[in-house]
This record gives sequence, C-alpha cells and structure tokens, in this order.
Amino acid sequence: MYIHIGGEYSVSDRLIVGIFDFDETTHAGSETIHFLQKAQEQDRIEHVSSELPRSFVVTVERVYLSPISAATLRRRLRSTWSPDENLATNH
Repeated sequence: MYIHIGGEYSVSDRLIVGIFDFDETTHAGSETIHFLQKAQEQDRIEHVSSELPRSFVVTVERVYLSPISAATLRRRLRSTWSPDENLATNH
C-alpha cells in the first residue's frame, strides 16, 4: 500500500523505515540533525511541500520532509497494515 505523505507524494509502506516528529527530534546537538545534514549532502532529502516540515519519513532510499504530523502519518501507516496479512508473509 501507499501512504500519502503530503503534497503530491505517496510512499510505499514497504519502504518506510521510520516516521519522526521534526520538532521533537531536531534539537541542537542531536544525532538527528547530523543524520539529516548527511542525507542533505548526499542529495537524499526530498521536500514534499513548501510548508514548514512537521515530520520526516525515512525510507530505504530517501528522507521526505512532510508538513503532515508524524502522528497522522503513523495512523495512516497503521490503517494499511493488516495483522493477518503480515503473519502470512512472516511464516
């Protein structure tokens, strides 16, 4: 399934590594700031819209800065996950 992360962007739920609150994780001196700077240097940051980012979505290939809250994106992700479907793929 695909998760709408803002603007005209949707990401496959299978590629998502994590969804993070931008303000809560990017305080001065945090490892997250270093991670995002390195991703920017490697041209792996994608700005989903011109609005201020409220969250960021880490995928196996890119990092998406999203104006949608991390809580909303996590709810969208959980709504696509089916326990029965997941159990079938893990056995």
